[in-house]
Amino acid sequence: MTLTEQVTKKIITRLIKGQDYRIEIVALINAQFLQFSMDFFEKVVQAKLRNKDVIDWYKKEFLNPELSSEEIAINSGLNKKTITNMFNSARKEIVIDASNNHYEILYNSISQLIENQNEIDLTLTIKFRGVSVELNINESLIVINTLAVKRAALRGGLWSTAGKKVEKPLMQTLCMLFEVQSKNYAIHLKGSKGKQKNELGFEREIDFYLISNKQNHKCEVKLMGKGNPESADAVIARDSKVFIADKLSDLNKIQLDSLKVNWVELRSKNGYQKFEEILQDLDISYSKFSGDLDNKLNEIFIKIF
Repeated sequence: MTLTEQVTKKIITRLIKGQDYRIEIVALINAQFLQFSMDFFEKVVQAKLRNKDVIDWYKKEFLNPELSSEEIAINSGLNKKTITNMFNSARKEIVIDASNNHYEILYNSISQLIENQNEIDLTLTIKFRGVSVELNINESLIVINTLAVKRAALRGGLWSTAGKKVEKPLMQTLCMLFEVQSKNYAIHLKGSKGKQKNELGFEREIDFYLISNKQNHKCEVKLMGKGNPESADAVIARDSKVFIADKLSDLNKIQLDSLKVNWVELRSKNGYQKFEEILQDLDISYSKFSGDLDNKLNEIFIKIF
C-alpha cells in the first residue's frame, strides 16, 4: 500500500511549516476505509442474494479460496500479517486454513454471546440499487468485525508507509530550500542501493546522505512523537551524523547532543531553519532561504516528483 504523491507533498509541507502532519494520514485512512466499506456492503448484498438457500453464505462467498490471501484473511477477521507471524509463512494454503479455523471460532463466539445476551437484537439492512437484504445479528456482527479488522490493517499499513515514503523527499526538500548543490547530498551512494553494512556485517537502510570534504554523513529521519526513545537507538544503530524529527523531548536532545549528532526538530518554531546550522557545521555551501515558502515548496515539488 502506497501514499499518493499529493498526500506526500501535503505531509512534507506540514512538516516544514511546523504543523502536525498526522491529520493527512488520518484523512487517508478514513477515505480508504469508507471506500472499502461501501464496496464491501455491495458485495454483501450480492452474496446474500446469490445464496438465499445457503445457511452460511458469508463463509461460502467471503472465504472462497479463489479470493486473494489478504481478502480471505480480512474476511475471516484476521490480518494476513498476524497469520504470517503465527505460522512463519504467508503461503495461501496456510492463510486459507488459518482463516477458516479462525472464522469457526469467531462464529461460535458470536453464537454463544447472542445466546447469553438474548435481550439484545440487531438487524442490519443494506439497500443496493433498489434491492435490500437484511442481516440477522450473527451476520451483522461478522460484517462489523470484518470492517474493524480492515480499518486496523489500513491504519497499520498507512502509518508505516508514511514514514518510509516521506523520509527521502523531505531531506531533498530541505536541501533544495537552502540551495545545496546536488554534489553535496545523495539518496543513495554509488553501489550502496541505500544500505550499508555495520561492523557485524548486517545491512541497514540509510535514509539520506549529506556529502562534504569527501565524507558521507548519514542522515536519519523519524516522524515520531515527543519522548520516543527510539531516536537515540536509531542514531546509534546507524552511526548517523544528522537526525531530523517531527518532535523531540528534552531528553532526546540531550542524548543527541551527547552523541555529537546534529538534529532538527521540525515542530518547533521555524524548526526547519535549524538545518542551516547543520550545513554550517558540516561545511556544506548553501544559500539562506528568503521569499514565499509555499511558492518555493511548489517549485521544489515539481522537481522532486
